[in-house]
Amino acid sequence: MIDVKKSTNENIGEPKKILGSVDAISIIVGIVIGAGVFKTPALVAANTSNDSMFLLSWLLGGAVSLSGALSYAELTSAYPHTGGDYHFLYRAYGKRLAFLFAWARMTVIQTGSIALLAFIFSDYASQIYTLGPYTEVIYASGIIVLLTFVNILGIKIGTGTQKIFTLMEVTGILLVIVAGLFFTTEAPPSPNVHENTSSFMSNWGMAMVFVLLTYGGWNEAAYVSAEMKSGSRSMAFAMIASILIITIVYILVNYAYIYALGHQGVANSKAVAADLVQLAWGGASVKFIGLLVAISALTSANATIITGARSNYAVGNDFSHFATLGKWNNKVSSPVNALILQAIISLMLIALGVITRHGFETIVEYTAPVFWFFFLLVGLAVLILRVKDPSRNRPFKVPFYPFMPLVFCLSSGFLLLSSVLYTGKGALLGIGVLMVGLLFVLFVDDKSK
Repeated sequence: MIDVKKSTNENIGEPKKILGSVDAISIIVGIVIGAGVFKTPALVAANTSNDSMFLLSWLLGGAVSLSGALSYAELTSAYPHTGGDYHFLYRAYGKRLAFLFAWARMTVIQTGSIALLAFIFSDYASQIYTLGPYTEVIYASGIIVLLTFVNILGIKIGTGTQKIFTLMEVTGILLVIVAGLFFTTEAPPSPNVHENTSSFMSNWGMAMVFVLLTYGGWNEAAYVSAEMKSGSRSMAFAMIASILIITIVYILVNYAYIYALGHQGVANSKAVAADLVQLAWGGASVKFIGLLVAISALTSANATIITGARSNYAVGNDFSHFATLGKWNNKVSSPVNALILQAIISLMLIALGVITRHGFETIVEYTAPVFWFFFLLVGLAVLILRVKDPSRNRPFKVPFYPFMPLVFCLSSGFLLLSSVLYTGKGALLGIGVLMVGLLFVLFVDDKSK
């Protein structure tokens, strides 16, 4: 079996309870409200028949995300831990599956997300200022190195940077909303698209895939639950408050898109926010959108780096073969070794994206199926742990149990199926890396018997 390290190891520091609700909210909002809100609305509009269905999709996405946040709120209040999802899976399914998740997060899910956000940043930063023929790789690699260094300096500097980025990001989106609602005239209504039932369900299903992907990332708050100074109930509050904030922002900005450009205009747009701002304030304002998307990518990347390293730390703290990852630097309250390894793997994925010459698409395909598979398992963990560990103190219990967790599980299963059906070779590579982790678990087991 895999050797589990003794908790008495004196070389390992402990996470300190130094984060408040505002820190957690800034991390959640910063991760979720990323570049997706500038990319996916056109795809959602193209797969919905009218304005009402378009806006209803975003409202429903918020409701589904809230069901997930309520489920996570129960898990984080009952089992606050730096390992987040890893710890929940460990409790529900045992150490082998938990290790496999940690492997997937280390090599596919989190590092892939960091690389994806770095590519988005480089795409828009290069429009503002080019660095020559290697602009994309320089920007993408440079931002990973810089943000990793910021977080190596400590959680206070990392979350302080996160608050600044999140404030800039939300302010920019509010300016887009103001531009659409107050500096343009209402677009003429688009005619409804009549579809048969089969076509409607297929198109609307795809619309919800893009909506829920745009809402993704709120679960990352679980990885700082052990560092909340106000206790586990404050994490539940932060998760629920964040989803409500995100839902309001998404509905307002998408209503502004529809108001200014019309349903068909949004569906046909390749850069919906840029088209809206150009309509409101002229062509010179388009650079503002490039800067806003770059800031959004920075915001999400920084938060993803903060939370990603903590699952690496957790597995290092549980398994002796990865002991070096389980060292916590008490001076800066940060898992330095875990941050460094995460940066190295992320840079390797940047190289993969550059080699394929389709960086963004490759990384999306690489991460999506593996991510939704484990997301589904975490949802099921709420149900399993209620049965397996009934006496556990749960400061927050998900309301309308088991309906809420089941809604969360169904939405995750739907996106898992969709991500397998609609992605290409990159998905097979991600699944292949996951299988390597499975073989590694079996190999380690055999060696340590």
